[in-house]
Amino acid sequence: MNIKAVAKLAQVSTATVSRTMNRSAKVRPETAERVQRAIETLNFHPDTNARALGSGRSNLYGLIISDITNPFFPELVKSFEDIAVRHQQEVLVSNTNYEPERMKICVRRMLQRRVDGVAIMTSEMDDQLIEGFRRLRIPMVFLDFGQPAPGVSCVRINYSAGVDAAMQHLIELGHRRIAFLSGPMSLASARVRYKAFMESAERDHLEDSPNLIQEGNHQMDGGHEAMKRILSARKLPTAVLASNDLTAIGALGAIAEAGLRVPEDISVVGFDDIQISGFFTPSLTTVALARTQIANAAFHSLFREEPSRTSEPIGGEEHIIQPALVIRRSTGHAPSRKRKR
Repeated sequence: MNIKAVAKLAQVSTATVSRTMNRSAKVRPETAERVQRAIETLNFHPDTNARALGSGRSNLYGLIISDITNPFFPELVKSFEDIAVRHQQEVLVSNTNYEPERMKICVRRMLQRRVDGVAIMTSEMDDQLIEGFRRLRIPMVFLDFGQPAPGVSCVRINYSAGVDAAMQHLIELGHRRIAFLSGPMSLASARVRYKAFMESAERDHLEDSPNLIQEGNHQMDGGHEAMKRILSARKLPTAVLASNDLTAIGALGAIAEAGLRVPEDISVVGFDDIQISGFFTPSLTTVALARTQIANAAFHSLFREEPSRTSEPIGGEEHIIQPALVIRRSTGHAPSRKRKR
């Protein structure tokens, strides 16, 4: 089966079939619908490589993420792919595992496949790798770094607002000695969350101790070990804020192993609101980041770009994602302020 058969059944030219498959605005909606019916009737599967050579477009978007084992990212990938499918686009996903060399491999794959745009959902990226996309006029959208420019858009998460909401919740519950489990300080997003915690602690005159801040790795094992270091001190915190949910889940395990209860002895707050956070015992209070909103902003920043790589890229957009506190059962009143029954 070939494109000529589709054109014959739809009673159009082969050029019209080609333009329809490449989503050209020059094809009238009723004609495009007739062509699409013919494609489905004949079960026609076009050669995507040939289409890319003919149109200059692959109908393929790249999506680079940091850690496929962190549930935050598969949920983000799913949301991005759902939107792409609705717009008849494919998605090529690459996972860097926070490794610079692996990042280079991911970028090379994107360039070899001639993606029409790339969403870089990592905290940082080398300028030389970015230049590879820019040289080929491939639109980019970044998460949490970079500045809007022609062909470059940014999606930023207001981490400070999320941390402030979590801290105010704990302070209202009477907590004055609050620990913080950070992510790797090599990551820009982890540094932003750490800075927001420090500013909140200083502003509200919370108890200060070097032992109250421990660095993790944004994984459960890192949260577990960081929490154990905090619990080794003579004076314990009454609450803990973690840089992400996996860290908080690891902390819950360390607290239980120490014979302490959550939230009766120590309250715990996470960050991200991954799906499983609501199903732990106790369920995790956390700062929610809407993956669908992030994915939608990233996809449409790419999709709005001009379809020709020979034209000048249009100006980039900036999207601000506002977090929201989700209160569950892992937080309660500080031990000294518990209500008498």
